[in-house]
Amino acid sequence: MVKRQLPNPAEILELMKFKKPEFNAKKRRLDQALTIYDLRAIAKRRTPSAAFDYTDGSAEGELSLARARQAFEDIEFHPSILRDVSTVDTSTTIFGGPSALPFGIAPTGFTRLMQTEGEVAGAGAAAAAGIPFTLSTLGTTSIENVKATNPQGRNWFQLYVMRQREISYGLVERAAAAGFDTLMFTVDTPVAGARLRDQRNGFSIPPALSLGTIVDALPRPWWWWDFLTTPKLEFASLSSTGGTVGELIDSAMDPTISFEDLKLIRNMWPGKLVVKGVQNLEDSQRLTDLGVDGIILSNHGGRQLDRAPVPFHLLPEVVREVGKDTEIVIDTGIMNGADIVASIALGAKFTLIGRAYLYGLMAGGRAGVDRTIQILSDQVVRTMKLLEVASLEELEPRHVTQLQRLIPRQSGN
Repeated sequence: MVKRQLPNPAEILELMKFKKPEFNAKKRRLDQALTIYDLRAIAKRRTPSAAFDYTDGSAEGELSLARARQAFEDIEFHPSILRDVSTVDTSTTIFGGPSALPFGIAPTGFTRLMQTEGEVAGAGAAAAAGIPFTLSTLGTTSIENVKATNPQGRNWFQLYVMRQREISYGLVERAAAAGFDTLMFTVDTPVAGARLRDQRNGFSIPPALSLGTIVDALPRPWWWWDFLTTPKLEFASLSSTGGTVGELIDSAMDPTISFEDLKLIRNMWPGKLVVKGVQNLEDSQRLTDLGVDGIILSNHGGRQLDRAPVPFHLLPEVVREVGKDTEIVIDTGIMNGADIVASIALGAKFTLIGRAYLYGLMAGGRAGVDRTIQILSDQVVRTMKLLEVASLEELEPRHVTQLQRLIPRQSGN
């Protein structure tokens, strides 16, 4: 029998430890976010539906995005034992320069519509973390302002070759003059994907006021206040706006883009040239033969062709065939630092985050982007320590098994 006694008041007081209250509402909500999905939930509460769905959604049935995320969940890690991982090195080199972490910020369009700080928040957070920041052709902050925000860090520029070629050529020249070191030549957007959430929401650039948007705005007055009291949206490449995102993209992009355009841009650009949107081995081999500095396996976050290949599934084969000759980067579906570690283990040199960054932006501006980077960094470090690898170079394919869920059916049966 356990001997019982009356509670000792002094012992009770020792157990009663009150947490110091946090009066800053933004800091309080961001501190409570422990995962990227937590930041997504905050972002959804704080952002009008049309802007949130533009970020969160993808094309048609949204199968490509769901499969990409599922692919990262369908892995099995194989840790080593009895190795010193008191400290781990997360630094790497990519496209001729350093990064403190094995991920950077991907290019995103119309970013200030998500939250008014937009690319300035992303570039500032990237600078503080020592990782690259990528500005989109459809960005809402100028090349020069991104450079001013991140003067000493690494800035990359994502290029669409547009119908009006002189616009694209001018952007290349401006990015080079501003000291951007890497150009992402994007090849997966001859036309806009069918982003049905945007169509159903009537999402336009700039946002149009209607009874529906007004009703949706009532619980989120801070978003509209920020939107209406900050400088007008300006785009790096669009001289006029009006209409849905899909209509704008279709009017700007050129479906006749070819390898000749790649060659021309290569001759114009003085820095590293990488091709974004590669989705098969054959194109990876051809681009490698042409001497590009890197390949980004990406299906545009599922926002273009639905049912597209899953980049994470393509990764091992592409790395095996061309990884010795060019640097392979991967994006689409990354929501956890473990996804990043698994990608590096299977041969990716680097990874890019898009939605994860925007969830943080919508959740808390610059502080929210900082929180995104911190969450992913902590997860990367913890996963590496639990795998018992002390540096990214120690990660190998033996550390990861891709479990099979979608297996191609054999033809002719």
